[in-house]
Amino acid sequence: MSMNFKRKLPIPAEIREEMPLSAEMTQKKAAFDQEVANIFRGQDKRRVLIIGPCSADREDSVLDYMNRLAGVADEVKDKLVVIPRVYTNKPRTKGTGYKGLLHNPDPEAPDDLLEGVKAIRHMHLRVIEETGFFTADEMLYPSNYQYLVDLLSYVAVGARSVENQEHRLVASGISVPVGMKNPTAGSTTVMMNSIYAAQAKQSFIFRNWEVSTEGNPLAHAVLRGYIGLDGRNYPNYHYEHLERLASRYTSETFENPSVVVDCNHDNSGKRPLEQARICKEVLDSCRRNQDIAGMVKGFMVESYLEDGNQPVDGGVYGKSITDACLGWDKTEALIRQIAERI
Repeated sequence: MSMNFKRKLPIPAEIREEMPLSAEMTQKKAAFDQEVANIFRGQDKRRVLIIGPCSADREDSVLDYMNRLAGVADEVKDKLVVIPRVYTNKPRTKGTGYKGLLHNPDPEAPDDLLEGVKAIRHMHLRVIEETGFFTADEMLYPSNYQYLVDLLSYVAVGARSVENQEHRLVASGISVPVGMKNPTAGSTTVMMNSIYAAQAKQSFIFRNWEVSTEGNPLAHAVLRGYIGLDGRNYPNYHYEHLERLASRYTSETFENPSVVVDCNHDNSGKRPLEQARICKEVLDSCRRNQDIAGMVKGFMVESYLEDGNQPVDGGVYGKSITDACLGWDKTEALIRQIAERI
């Protein structure tokens, strides 16, 4: 083979044993996961807010952000259940550059995947232990999911991965909500096929095991906009988009039909300051249409300490080195505004 097998890495069970989640927090997570499940099942009228940096790039600024977020989350807990984004893997359109904490524990240093598998767990554990949050991450690599399996309360399958068979099958064996994004070309049919597959019973090979699953009834849709044939960004969160989706995405075919609206990416045209307007418009659509209101379970927002983004070597504390984010002051205001409108 043309691959260079450099070294054998610890299996996930070894990393989990080396860096365990405490028994107390394990119990708290079970209770929190039930709260989140109740929202996606329509048994709790609150909404989820999956919010945080585009990429969890360094512990100091991420923990600073998360501690600020915890205070606001407590204020709005009667309206919103906040799940912080601690995204440690980053898909790259052209396959090069900074790929997240898993690959680059030091963003300015070469890849180091041995330190990376430890770094991603350490980051999630610190957020949980220091803030009481339970976290969200993107399942970019299904075989790596088990490094974090006991920590995550929400899993995302990205726009580039949602058509992949392995992502769909592994999602069917996850016990927490899995958001299946529409692909970058925008097909809601592809997205819904992915949800159907993730909700179905499956058998497949995973990490050299033959496994079977019962299906994940909490798999659901994430609308993130799309790129048109002309190369431009187009949204899919407007009233008409939600109305059409609600007519097809029904309980006759799917369990717990649910949508989370991703307010950045192509929905905002990668203009993060538009995220507040998008949240407000979607909530207005919920007020006008009960089918939409029952389907929309929450929002994804990309935010960090500072507005915008910078190069990997930019050096600004708390400013994204991947997609541009909403800064903290605007984030705090947005969270309160969403809670007031629900």
